[in-house]
Amino acid sequence: MKIAMLTNNYKPFVGGVPISVERQARELVKLGHEVTVFAPEYEGVGKTEFARGIRVIRFGTGKRCMKNGMVYPKLILKEIIEVFEKEVFDLIHTHHPMFVGLTALYLGRKYHLPVVYTYHTRYEDYLHYLNFLQKKRFLVVREWLLKLGKEVLVPKYMRWFTNQCDLVLTPTTGMRRRIRENGTRVSTAILPTGLEQEFYLEYPEEVWEIKRKYLPNGGLLFCTTGRLEEEKNPRFLLSGIKMLKAKLRDPFRVLFVGDGSMRSVLEKEVHDMGSADVVEFLGNVPNSQVNRYLQASDVFLFASKSETQGIVLAEAFASGCPIVAVRASGVEDIVKDGVNGFQTEEDADVWSDKVLEVLKCKDMMKDQAKVTASAFCSERLAVYEELLYRQCIAEKGSRQETETYEYESDRTKCASEGVYQLFKIS
Repeated sequence: MKIAMLTNNYKPFVGGVPISVERQARELVKLGHEVTVFAPEYEGVGKTEFARGIRVIRFGTGKRCMKNGMVYPKLILKEIIEVFEKEVFDLIHTHHPMFVGLTALYLGRKYHLPVVYTYHTRYEDYLHYLNFLQKKRFLVVREWLLKLGKEVLVPKYMRWFTNQCDLVLTPTTGMRRRIRENGTRVSTAILPTGLEQEFYLEYPEEVWEIKRKYLPNGGLLFCTTGRLEEEKNPRFLLSGIKMLKAKLRDPFRVLFVGDGSMRSVLEKEVHDMGSADVVEFLGNVPNSQVNRYLQASDVFLFASKSETQGIVLAEAFASGCPIVAVRASGVEDIVKDGVNGFQTEEDADVWSDKVLEVLKCKDMMKDQAKVTASAFCSERLAVYEELLYRQCIAEKGSRQETETYEYESDRTKCASEGVYQLFKIS
């Protein structure tokens, strides 16, 4: 198959979607398929590149970018359209519903190709990145717009977009249930982001070096990974760590792996809380090295409430690291209380107690964590994804095509469900 993958963000930007897209593309290439990833341009990155069998073609972006570093693709993505005019693809897989998502629908209709969409992100939890909703003035209006976007506009747009696709993939059962309840009627399937074989390997020497570096006199090591942004709920983690410091007699350190716009603020808050001696901000670590830090840790700490899957949860389990997380979507489907970790309410006292409880039976939970992770092998998931693709292509070919495709001049009208305008304004 010749597959086109469309994404609004990709490496060198660090995030869950770029990781997911790259892993899927790699495994599909291993199965003999030709994969082209259409991704935004970044400074210092070439227009076209080949890496491990994946062709990456970059498209133009606007001058502005979000606070977290994500870029805004241009409205008309001519670089993608021009490639489709010259080449024949079998299927389009879009990883976002806006910008490249609309281009995917347009090209799918024009060339009668099936369009697959992966529901990676709960966009209602990211509206605070829009520039006009970051202003400190008119707080009442700002809160009203956030509520309108979260409760009305985003759900309405997502219902419309998903029902224009041929297949919608969700990483968990909970997310599939969520989109069904929101009105998605087309075919759906569960396909989590997989883990490459390297995540299941052990690195005892490097793990020992990490422990020696951060705990030269021995103690407990905790770790959390993710962007340091509001939607990841890092401030709750700091509150929980402060509570843990008051309860735990053993020496310990908490490693924050990842970077983001909140880093300097969080570093100051750690100092003000009196936790600077137990918290270490490492910044971005190459994804290929993250599992060393996870394997060195006794417990993985997690507080995000905006995940659809939480790739980092599966990565922690593959490293034999039990998890204590705030109960939320993405967490509920993978963390099993008393088995491989605990889910808790967003209460620092309760959360810290569960960390202590995990420490009492961490050896058993480490074994169960690895059992959980075995279901996320990317090689096996790629075979299932290939099957879903073939089924989608066959079903598309068996249906009589009656719909007309959208011309470029009509695309903004098609997107006038509201949410797209919110993103465009920013």
